[in-house]
Amino acid sequence: MESLGDKLRTARENKGYSYEHAGRETNIARRYLEALETEDFEKFPGEPYLLGFLRNYGEYLGLDVDELLSLYKAIKIQEQPVPVEQLLRSSPGFPKFLVFLLITLPVLAFLGGSVYFIFLRPRTRNVESVQLQTPSEYVLEGINMERRFYQGDTILIPMGNERYRVELREMADPLALVIPSGRAELSLGGDTELDLDGDGFADIRVTLADYDKASPLSGALIRFDTSLQPVTATSENAAPPTAQNVVIFSSSTAYPFTLQVQFQGYCMFRWEIDRRDRTERYYSRNDAIDVQAQNGIRLWVSNAAAVRLHVIGAGRTVPLEIGAAGEVVVVDIRWLRDEDGRFRLVQYRLE
Repeated sequence: MESLGDKLRTARENKGYSYEHAGRETNIARRYLEALETEDFEKFPGEPYLLGFLRNYGEYLGLDVDELLSLYKAIKIQEQPVPVEQLLRSSPGFPKFLVFLLITLPVLAFLGGSVYFIFLRPRTRNVESVQLQTPSEYVLEGINMERRFYQGDTILIPMGNERYRVELREMADPLALVIPSGRAELSLGGDTELDLDGDGFADIRVTLADYDKASPLSGALIRFDTSLQPVTATSENAAPPTAQNVVIFSSSTAYPFTLQVQFQGYCMFRWEIDRRDRTERYYSRNDAIDVQAQNGIRLWVSNAAAVRLHVIGAGRTVPLEIGAAGEVVVVDIRWLRDEDGRFRLVQYRLE
């Protein structure tokens, strides 16, 4: 039976396509095309991207996509190792006296334990003492602070003439923080941006660097960072392909905006609005969507050249460039406020 990689390579060669030609047509980098044909799946950043590229390449070559996916699943099943216990498992026969002991001993142990707990067990109780951490209060001095916090600890964040209180309320998974505007959650390795003064814009970024949910008494290593400043850009009306950080709009007030997305090829596209609502789907050529947000949008794109992006706001439309063909990118588009009070809608890539 012809393998997955052989099917792809044979179909490409029968059509007379080179890797360069197929890459231009599908917007898939050559290294990923070669990896599919050699079944070198470790080169992909994740299985969702691999499946997306496989669907796109298979459709382009005119192959049965469902058959290709079945071949891939068969390969993954064959790669799963057989447990050593299963290989060594045997069914030896037991002598009859061992069977008798295995039945009798648990009964005797149960009877002996019952006699002990009813008649001989001491009547005094041993209460396990747990040393509780006394809650502490800290004040953020400077731009950031990183230290170990325990349940009930608080930190005061100076902003202008006010101090805003953040409390570590629950040592769970995720951690629960109480802030002036309500409640926020924090997961290990993740970060969240908090709006302390309730104006609808982030004031501080909080990162959970270390936490063992099985041992909450050991505390959590948390970093507080107030350096939420906008990046600079060479232009406010365009986004050069080489720019990592671009200011799209600048205004005295922030306003809702729309991200218009047109798909040039098969692509896995995920977006998250205002760090809350997340959606993920596969899209094909000629698909189009509009994403609306008040404060910001985060994008995950499996192939940067497979999407054409425009930002629409206040009667203006600005095109965006986020990466090259075959490049997997994560991009933030959000409003930030300068020290002088002006707002900037900023596009920047996350590595």
